[in-house]
Amino acid sequence: MTDKTNPQNASRLIVDRRELMKGAAALGLGFGAFGVLGGRASAADAPKKGGTFRIGMEGGSASDSLDPRNFADSIPLNYGYQIWNGLVEIDSHGKAVGELLESWESKPGAVEWIFNVRKGVTFHSGKTLDADDIIYSINLHRGDTKSAAKDLLSGISEMKKLSPNQIQITLSAGNINLPYNLTDYHILGIPNGFTDFSKPDGTGAYKLVSFEPGVRVVTQNSGHYWKEGCGNFDGVELQYIPDATARMQALLAGQVDAINRIDPKTVDIVTASPDTQLVQSKGTGNRYCFVALCDTAPYDNVDLRWALKYGIDRKKIVDTVYMGYATIGNDTTISPMNPYFDKDLPQTPYDPDKAMFHYKKAGSPKIELKVSEGAYSGATDAGVLYQEAMKQAGIDLTVTRVSGDGYWSNVWLKDPFCAVYWGDRPAIDLQLSQTYLSDAAWNDTHWKRPDFDKLVIAARVEEDEAKRRDMYNQAQTLIHDDGGMICYAVSDYLDGYAKKIAGVAPHPRYDMCDQRAAEKAWFSA
Repeated sequence: MTDKTNPQNASRLIVDRRELMKGAAALGLGFGAFGVLGGRASAADAPKKGGTFRIGMEGGSASDSLDPRNFADSIPLNYGYQIWNGLVEIDSHGKAVGELLESWESKPGAVEWIFNVRKGVTFHSGKTLDADDIIYSINLHRGDTKSAAKDLLSGISEMKKLSPNQIQITLSAGNINLPYNLTDYHILGIPNGFTDFSKPDGTGAYKLVSFEPGVRVVTQNSGHYWKEGCGNFDGVELQYIPDATARMQALLAGQVDAINRIDPKTVDIVTASPDTQLVQSKGTGNRYCFVALCDTAPYDNVDLRWALKYGIDRKKIVDTVYMGYATIGNDTTISPMNPYFDKDLPQTPYDPDKAMFHYKKAGSPKIELKVSEGAYSGATDAGVLYQEAMKQAGIDLTVTRVSGDGYWSNVWLKDPFCAVYWGDRPAIDLQLSQTYLSDAAWNDTHWKRPDFDKLVIAARVEEDEAKRRDMYNQAQTLIHDDGGMICYAVSDYLDGYAKKIAGVAPHPRYDMCDQRAAEKAWFSA
């Protein structure tokens, strides 16, 4: 995610923008770039209570933790949002909206912020949420911590409680994106002083029953959820099913009610079944990449990095591995759906001659790519196609398949050239800051450019929209021209649900309703 993961029928229902537009007038729904974006359901469609929601997912391992600071893939996100709430939520329009922090305002310059803590929220233990809990929850990711959210909160110089339901945050430098930073999935509402994550105490719709990392996570309804119309199931059983075929078989057999990361090759199976439905979020999915460490030979040579970029046939991978359910990537993780995406940045083509030119200029070194289905489904096939494309350029690329068990601990951030995927971030500053800033904990290319850092930091306080856009365009150009990331595809999110599941829709951030399907969905019958 990183955000790791490390990633119907007679009256068929394909919940994507094309199909939903047809029935928009009848249902009174509003639409945007991602599909359903709001509106009121009819009385007949009102949420129903009851039942156990069974989810089969890829995106976790036996090393998963209940400590939110360690979340690194989709399954921890999912059970995390079952048990806890975030401080700020991303809505179906891609906007930051209040969750445990109900509202906020900042003074000019975006250095000083006031946040209002939501009233009337209680933890599973019965404790009432207050300002001290929020301050503690944020501080878990500051100072001496390995939390991946540490970088996002590094700009905080001071926090103080103004009242039991209000806090003030002062930054060392202005950042108009602070509410978006607080949407990070590691930053969940934890009771003040809480340390025993084996017995989590959250404000979410469900409380933990059993935790078997790598096998299953079981939760039950907390009985007093504060979000109206949400938390409708009696309980949730989340099963680890890393194999895409096994997940599909479980859905079709009725053994689970929802699955993530459908293999694009099997979408027609889902849409043809009378008992299942597809939820497709176009152009908002995972960024599938191969990343090279720019401070490690031979990848510290920019010519070799250009050889790697010219030597990959992106379109063939998109068409073959993802069956067209993806957009061709251009070596940054900024989605084409992002308002600051640089549409004028030239697309790097597959060019064997240029690949060989730069490869020879770099000294024709040996290169090895590590891939794993534990990184994301399709990584191995994409690696093989990459190898074939490089061979046509006269370049020998060794592709080595490694175990998915422990991939994010043993390979990612350590091996000099490997597969990785990145999930979406709701603001471009988050995407750039977590992935490319020189001191970012998850800078998985070890790419360090002071001029890039200055651009990103300056854009955080630039109020002139044209100037801000130009800064982000320059930043994307630097990544594209000099970085060590080969982002070859931006996928569509493809989720499968039993036809009886209601309340699910595309989301502009993550799959499975932003990993909140357990909170938002219900059984229609």
